Amino acid sequence: MAYTTIDYSVSDHVAHVRLNRPQALNTMNKEFWDEIPAVFAGIDSDPSVRAVVVSSTGKHFTAGLDLNWAGSSLQNRSEDAGRAREQFRRHVLHLQETFNAVDRCRVPVIAAVQGGCIGGGVDFVTACDIRVGSADCFFTIQEINIAIVADVGTLQRIPHLLPQGLIRELAYTGRRWGAEEAKAQGFLNRVFEGHDETVEGALELAREIAAKSPLAIAGVKQVLNAGRDMSIAQGLEYVATWNAAMLQGEDMQRAVMAQLQKSKAEFADLGA
Repeated sequence: MAYTTIDYSVSDHVAHVRLNRPQALNTMNKEFWDEIPAVFAGIDSDPSVRAVVVSSTGKHFTAGLDLNWAGSSLQNRSEDAGRAREQFRRHVLHLQETFNAVDRCRVPVIAAVQGGCIGGGVDFVTACDIRVGSADCFFTIQEINIAIVADVGTLQRIPHLLPQGLIRELAYTGRRWGAEEAKAQGFLNRVFEGHDETVEGALELAREIAAKSPLAIAGVKQVLNAGRDMSIAQGLEYVATWNAAMLQGEDMQRAVMAQLQKSKAEFADLGA
């Protein structure tokens, strides 16, 4: 499929998804909401991909929702109030599914953020496994500033990433929080000097992950994601069942032998 809002490439088992509407501050238009789940469906079906980097272009990672498109999408709904609300609910669920596709991607996803990551951008990066940023990056839960309850994933995922008091302050005020604060709170794993260094740092981390057993990495992500909705006891039962099923392959033997021989293990790709 030809993309209009993103560039896509794969190298060294790492997929690179790059937002590419810098002249529009990478705002999220109709095509964006269709193309992100499409590209991640392609990633999930490509056995050569073992990690993903999401980066952007221009001054800002993204200024969030394209308000012109959002306003027009609210028009042309049924004149019946109940039907109009049902249509809108399905519209929101469609938007949510865009970032659900990122969250459930079977390989780790690393966001490389420069400049502003605003509104829907926070929804996007909270659906990623890891976030790194440039020294000038900042985040804003922008929805409160336009009288909206954030509804595409931030309020559901960020409680697993930040303390409740800080979350509530950020969501209630819509203030900016910058790279230094985000790093101190653990929202950003690493901060780099500039945009290019941030992208290269994310790619380097992705290549490190891609060198591990892809079966084990997929298992770690699956167990961590499932554990968000489980008690500790349920999570332990889940991982025991996972390993009982998945540790029958050759990856562990290869990894152990490489450790003993002080060499680098090579692993087969996952299946399609």
